[in-house]
Amino acid sequence: MDPVSFFLIFLAIALIGTALFFGADFASGIFRRRRSGESVLLDGFDEPVASLPPVLLPAEASPADVDRIRFALGLRGYRMDQVDQVLDELRDQLAAKDREIERLRAELNAPAQPGETVP
Repeated sequence: MDPVSFFLIFLAIALIGTALFFGADFASGIFRRRRSGESVLLDGFDEPVASLPPVLLPAEASPADVDRIRFALGLRGYRMDQVDQVLDELRDQLAAKDREIERLRAELNAPAQPGETVP
């Protein structure tokens, strides 16, 4: 085996080992320092700061409020199809509860039929 081939094989093994070392997060302690209890990366990446207002529902949420919710896109966010599925289910549950409340209010406000006793 000539020296150039040996060097290229050694270089490839060294690059693979380096990639595994950093990819498996073994070096996380090397590049981090502690400052007042928080972790800061030395390579310029600080903890992300929320720059968007929070997504909130009103205290008396209605199905229309759930339909208007929009989340910001993120690199490592939730799966949009799962969020949409949960929000659709929440909207449907709110609508069913609203219908049930209206039905019960209508029964409560309806005049008593002759012969019925009111508890």
